[in-house]
Amino acid sequence: MSEEKLTDREIADKILNAIKEQYGFIPLVNQVLSERPDLFIPSAKFGKAVLEGDEQKLEKKTAYLCAISAATALGAEHCLNVQMKHAVEAGATKDEILETMLIGSFMAMTRAQSYAFRKYDEMFGGKD
Repeated sequence: MSEEKLTDREIADKILNAIKEQYGFIPLVNQVLSERPDLFIPSAKFGKAVLEGDEQKLEKKTAYLCAISAATALGAEHCLNVQMKHAVEAGATKDEILETMLIGSFMAMTRAQSYAFRKYDEMFGGKD
């Protein structure tokens, strides 16, 4: 059966099955979003294209390390679990993953400082 003949629900279910096969489980985000196949299908395709696309310019290991850094900065625990597994499978070392997490942590800290210090400067800037 070609994808054109499948309903959106059937396509969403195929994607969910592929995710479960790859990860061993279906992340909650995918479970909830799949209730709206019209939104889930393009989201899942985008995620796959960004991290695993044929036209990807970054090596897979580098892409997964970037994902780890972003997940660290965002505090995305479940994403970290998945992306670390993929990074290791793509050849990342323990030290590379730690360094990537430190970069993400630093960027999150500087973001927090950026917001907080602007407020600080608004209240106390130029005052001695």
